[in-house]
Amino acid sequence: MAVYLVIESGAAQVAHAMGVIGWWLLPITLFHLVPLSFSALSWRQLISGPSAITLIWIRWIRDSINSLLPVAGIGGDIASVRLAHLQGVPGAQAAASMVVDTTIGVATQLIFVISGVGLLLMRSTERSALVLAWVVLIGTGVFIVLIAAFVLFQHRGLFVGFANLARRLVAEKWLSTFAASASAIDDAVAAVYRSGWSILRAIILRLIAWAAGVGEIWLVMQSLGHPLGMLDAFTLESLSSGVRVATFMVPGALGALEGSFILFGALFGLPAQTALAISLSKRVRELALGLPGLFVWHWIEGHYLLRRSESKAR
Repeated sequence: MAVYLVIESGAAQVAHAMGVIGWWLLPITLFHLVPLSFSALSWRQLISGPSAITLIWIRWIRDSINSLLPVAGIGGDIASVRLAHLQGVPGAQAAASMVVDTTIGVATQLIFVISGVGLLLMRSTERSALVLAWVVLIGTGVFIVLIAAFVLFQHRGLFVGFANLARRLVAEKWLSTFAASASAIDDAVAAVYRSGWSILRAIILRLIAWAAGVGEIWLVMQSLGHPLGMLDAFTLESLSSGVRVATFMVPGALGALEGSFILFGALFGLPAQTALAISLSKRVRELALGLPGLFVWHWIEGHYLLRRSESKAR
């Protein structure tokens, strides 16, 4: 789908737009470290022990896995729990903090999307904008219900329930470790939600992270010589963020993200090749930051396994 959209929009024009961006890809890529850092600081409000720097590089690996591997957007979250545990965080606390952090991430992302829809309706009352707004709001409403149900299950023994369900599907010997820690994880999740101001700070920092991501689109448009206002950039980023939520099962939202930028960009008068240049700039950034992240993850796991095998040999 992504390749088809590039060809249909004019591969030569898209290539020219990417050529115009040129060296701007470096600051555009590095700028992503700003929202990434705020996301890591949000997680830090929910977990004790690791320093901010440690959580930033773990968040980097987490995003690298979710962006480049077919893991339904949660493989990186699971890997980050393990990485936090390797840094000395108790397993139950690491898992609980990640469950709450993921919940806050999706909830604040929906707030971000709704804000973008509001700005879109303030900007335009054309029928196409109204239809798009209704579609996004309906999808957002569905996800709000799902998040509310997820939070409710977290307070009703989510992991113990998983363990009981898993006993009917897999052998008991494979579940012994998880079943023993399920209750501890549920207790840790409840404790995180009772932390009060920490939850509020985590929400605020995550909202700042979503808003900071708007700068990436703004920089791309500056590099193309077609400056876009911050409010318009905010709207475009928030709507495309909603597409990522809806297509979480598609690895990297490939094709879906490109199509959304063409659709949403048209509302702001952006040619298809310009809209695709924004999307491809994000792809370049994902590769530039993600591939080293995967390499570091592989090195950490390989180093851990090597030390474990050496200790057993002794």
